[in-house]
Amino acid sequence: MVNWKKNTALFLTSQAITMFGSSLVQFAIIWYVAKETHSGVMVTLMTICGFLPQVLISIFAGVWADRYSRKRLIIFADAGIAVVTLVLAIIIMNSERFFWALIVISAIRSVGAGIQTPAVNAAIPQLVPLEKLMKVGGINSSLQSVINLVAPAVAGAVLAWGAFEYVMFIDFVTAIIGISIFSVFVPLPKVEKPEGETKGGYFDELKQGISYTLGNKFLRRVLIVCGVFSFMVVPAAFLNVLMVTRIYGDNYWYLTLNEMAFFVGAVIGGIVLSSWGGFTNRLKTLGYGGMAFGLTCIAMGLTKEFWVYLVIIFIAGIAMPFNNSPLMVMLQEKVDPDKQGRVFSLLQIVMILVMQLGMGLFGPLSDAVPIEQLMIGSGIGLIIITLSVFGWKSFYREGVLQKPEEIQIIAPDSEGNKA
Repeated sequence: MVNWKKNTALFLTSQAITMFGSSLVQFAIIWYVAKETHSGVMVTLMTICGFLPQVLISIFAGVWADRYSRKRLIIFADAGIAVVTLVLAIIIMNSERFFWALIVISAIRSVGAGIQTPAVNAAIPQLVPLEKLMKVGGINSSLQSVINLVAPAVAGAVLAWGAFEYVMFIDFVTAIIGISIFSVFVPLPKVEKPEGETKGGYFDELKQGISYTLGNKFLRRVLIVCGVFSFMVVPAAFLNVLMVTRIYGDNYWYLTLNEMAFFVGAVIGGIVLSSWGGFTNRLKTLGYGGMAFGLTCIAMGLTKEFWVYLVIIFIAGIAMPFNNSPLMVMLQEKVDPDKQGRVFSLLQIVMILVMQLGMGLFGPLSDAVPIEQLMIGSGIGLIIITLSVFGWKSFYREGVLQKPEEIQIIAPDSEGNKA
């Protein structure tokens, strides 16, 4: 594991650069739709087009991440996203009616994200020692939050002073830079299967991954909890932009401040988590994060002052790393390295499908019911879920960190060989 710090830093940097461009496009598209339509149905349609394809491709992507080179998958997915984004820029430049293009390109970009995400999550344990995963998870969360903090400010400036297609060009350039760093400087060998385990056909490996996940009591419970949580978090995650445009105004700077307040909090939360490392029981860390997030959802639904709203969403941002990082680290610690791609893929499928079901309900409902009421209901639901995790003793006990000697992690040494 010589040079693991350098390799990890370069890997996270490359992903952060590509994420910056992708975040610009994501913010720009959803802001444009919310600002131009003020419609919960249209926001729902765009959200589904941006996430549902991830579910469909994830059925295959998890097996690919365990069967093929994760490095190549990440690079090809990033490159594909960059190319279709460049096509979108050209369409916008040459047409005044490009809403259909936003839908189609968002769906194609979603396919790329569905291929990339399981591979990235499964690659991190190849680079990082087991006992350092939580701290690196906190650093990664802070890094992503910094990107998401800068991205809305840049997106807001570009949309306010420039042209919509400029955002797409920035994404294309950042993708080239990120891909170049990762492909040249980060060794990431393919994970070999344990001795004695033969490689079957694609569907054999898919069935093995599903059987492994569903046959593990702890992983089954993780899927259940994550599914319910993903459903209840939909109003806060996807409809807060629409709430800002309706209640406080549809100025791009309001939307920018909304995102920046959240991600300033997320940066601070990630730094705290990285420095502290969280509780030994990952579910305890996750549970307190979920409780705080639920309380902020209720508060967002109750306030009518924009500056108070910004304070509340800042606190929600602080809570976010305490939800995301412990979950990822817990799975990286407990899942066999050669099956992590399929497990992360299955988790992604469950969470995105449930979120789409939530958008199918809450999106149209937001045109008939005040979004503030949906926020309050969402917060109450999240608190109930959190209390259930604390009360589910047999599940809660399994959140304790495994000892490093209990898991074999395949990682590159200084010469790129597997240790």
